[in-house]
Amino acid sequence: MKAFKNLLLLAVANCGIFLSVNAQTGTSIRKQPNVVIIVSDDHAYQTISAYGSKLMQTPNIDRIAKEGVRFDKAYVTNSICGPSRAVILTGKYSHKNGFKDNESSVFDGSQDSFVKQLQGGGYETAWIGKWHLESKPQGFDFWQILPGQGQYYNPDFDMMDGSKKRYDGYVSNIVEDVAEDWLDKRDQTKPFCIVIGHKATHRTWIPDTSDLGKFDDVKFPLPPNFYDTYKNREAAAIQDMSISKSMLMGYDLKMFGSDDKKSADGNFRRMNAAQRAKIDAYYKPIEAEFNQQKLSGNSLTEWKYQRYMRDYLSTASSLDRNIGRTLDYLDKHDLAKNTIVIYLSDQGFYMGEHGWFDKRWIYEESFRTPMVMRYPNAVKAGTVSNNMVMNLDIAPTILDAAGIAIPKAIQGASILPGLKNGKGRNALYYHYYENGEHAVSPHFGVRTERYKLIRFYKRVNGWELYDLQKDPHEMDNKYGQKGYEKITTDMLKALKQQINKYEDDDARKVLTQNN
Repeated sequence: MKAFKNLLLLAVANCGIFLSVNAQTGTSIRKQPNVVIIVSDDHAYQTISAYGSKLMQTPNIDRIAKEGVRFDKAYVTNSICGPSRAVILTGKYSHKNGFKDNESSVFDGSQDSFVKQLQGGGYETAWIGKWHLESKPQGFDFWQILPGQGQYYNPDFDMMDGSKKRYDGYVSNIVEDVAEDWLDKRDQTKPFCIVIGHKATHRTWIPDTSDLGKFDDVKFPLPPNFYDTYKNREAAAIQDMSISKSMLMGYDLKMFGSDDKKSADGNFRRMNAAQRAKIDAYYKPIEAEFNQQKLSGNSLTEWKYQRYMRDYLSTASSLDRNIGRTLDYLDKHDLAKNTIVIYLSDQGFYMGEHGWFDKRWIYEESFRTPMVMRYPNAVKAGTVSNNMVMNLDIAPTILDAAGIAIPKAIQGASILPGLKNGKGRNALYYHYYENGEHAVSPHFGVRTERYKLIRFYKRVNGWELYDLQKDPHEMDNKYGQKGYEKITTDMLKALKQQINKYEDDDARKVLTQNN
């Protein structure tokens, strides 16, 4: 009988279901997995060594991939931070969850979410860090959130009682401190789900003082399309997110020209004397040297690019280090074996490709996001998945793992079956709505394994088609070109299928009026 129980426990564990044995009765009890979701902001997959990046090492994100699965085709539904978080919470596209943009949207917290479902299933839940959904979190037993975008140094937090609390220190460290404090105090009789929302690596990329100058000896190669001319791509041509024209010397690159101007900037005004002294000791010599060089044209643009890369990657260093702290906490408290850990960014980001920073586009660097997951006994260590998955799928995946029924309103699908059978989506649907920041035109589109069709509207009215096999950097718009008639017809059919599948009436209206 004992041998049979051991075999049963082994078999169940290999399916990702964890059991504990009642000491008095000898019966087995299903143990739901804990959940840790770590969401960063604007973290480019191109900068993560698990994805083959040579720009920097990210040993802790890499560890999740090595001990679990790396998704090489993970994408978002709408490449901007607030909408992405709303999609993660609800498992529904922006037009269904109501949070389409960061300009006017307010998240309706009364709607269902995967955390509410977990609560109903006996979980204790928490969200700590960046929230950016313009309303108070609902469905969480505990929360402490950064107001708006939050601050890198000495950040304020909105508390559950309506007050604000300011912490001394660097935001990535503080978010992790608060998360660990909650984990220490949680009800240990319940499974838990905690979402850790990091501000890093959001603009303006201010590193922790311990990481200043970490990449100063590195000269980063320019991306091959850094000097893109945007031929036959009207929307790309009119954007306002280029390193050459849109990246600001003071706000972005800390070259203010005077102490008074720097002190007037909110990021620096809130620093204490010791923090400011270290910041000044680092940036002032850089600014003095820059002033002597009197750069212009491409030389200035390339100088800005090097500074951007150094600050961005230094900021990412603290992010990765604190992800390591989360993993170490789980190890130390014997939680790792029964805890799902998912790391992802709220979207991709440009590291100079097309001459850009920021996100928003359906083009790959923005549309695609890093995502790795560790799920002991359910996901084989070192797995690399080429299934097309989306942030839309996180909610149903967690509910699937917890053994909780997935509500019909959820539009995503659990990724767990696909990890076993190798089957995923055959198409990805995307819709971006904002028509202000960075002058990126609203657009929607569909990506298949090989092709991508995009419909721009409002600011720019037009179509783009790309052969991703021949043109992975999306430089050659094939829409309307001879020889692509059938492909265009097939992709338009695929686009309409996705619009109908996800009931996107906004997109359907655009096609009806302007097809």
